[in-house]
Amino acid sequence: MQEMISFLNNRDAFISNIMFNPLLPLHHLLPLKFKFLPESYVLKDKKEIKGLITIAPSKCPVKRLEILRLFFEENCYEDAYELIQYAVSKYKARGAISFIVRVDDTLPDLLRVFVSKCGFSQLSYERLWRIPVPENLEAVDEDFREFRNSDAAMVSSLYNESLLPHFRPLLSSDTKEFKEAAFRGLSYFSEYKFVIEDRKSKNISGYISIKTSDNENYIFDIIQSSWADIDINAVINFGIKQVQKRQKTFNVFVKTKKYTQLGEKYEQLFMEHRFECVQNQIVLTNSSAKIIKEQVRTGRFTILNQFCDGSINVPG
Repeated sequence: MQEMISFLNNRDAFISNIMFNPLLPLHHLLPLKFKFLPESYVLKDKKEIKGLITIAPSKCPVKRLEILRLFFEENCYEDAYELIQYAVSKYKARGAISFIVRVDDTLPDLLRVFVSKCGFSQLSYERLWRIPVPENLEAVDEDFREFRNSDAAMVSSLYNESLLPHFRPLLSSDTKEFKEAAFRGLSYFSEYKFVIEDRKSKNISGYISIKTSDNENYIFDIIQSSWADIDINAVINFGIKQVQKRQKTFNVFVKTKKYTQLGEKYEQLFMEHRFECVQNQIVLTNSSAKIIKEQVRTGRFTILNQFCDGSINVPG
């Protein structure tokens, strides 16, 4: 693998993120619901490695898995298809319900493989914006504090509320997806989480996750209540100050999600500030769950002077 990716500037980081943990051989034996580390598989033809795929579990791995990495020789889309089909089939056989993958819009041929051959559906977009770090940060007036596991239910509710209604069945999260994992130190990335809380009412109106896999590039993911007025610039400044406590030299990016109610508002604000959009990814899902398009009628009915609640047992 090191020879295959010799052209990458972060080759060593790429390799270490795949093989960094001695627990991986045992981790492969765990039932799906207990998995907490990404798992990688290679496609080999005799002794030649043709490609690699990495699957990362969410905090609720049965509900959702992510295709984190996909690597194959240029234009060998049949190899990509084999890797994707192998991983999806393997984990669905173990009970996985849904897969999610983010594909750069600069890779239309790979996008066609996911949609036309592997059964993925295009949902929406995510964009990554580079945020210039100001020399002098303005004072932050918002009430921030570190995230606690007891906040998970409220943050989960904020996130689900932030989704556009037609995306909620496929992208909604539950409480355990925001709780700190017991094996947090074994993760392939570092994450720092904070909430915005009113000091008087103790209501949580916002959440910020600061994530990095290399201690150089930090991605801010912000969840905001649609009914609260939050200064997004203050949130970004707060996040930058938190990174400055840990690193002297770093890059800052903010993620916007088209499938959230405030996604377009954030993008418009960033364009007005002339922030650079460095990545545009198409979000795809492959799900065993199906959305019922027509609501099933339920209720009580009167039939020959007898009440029925909709559950009729017909004698054989």
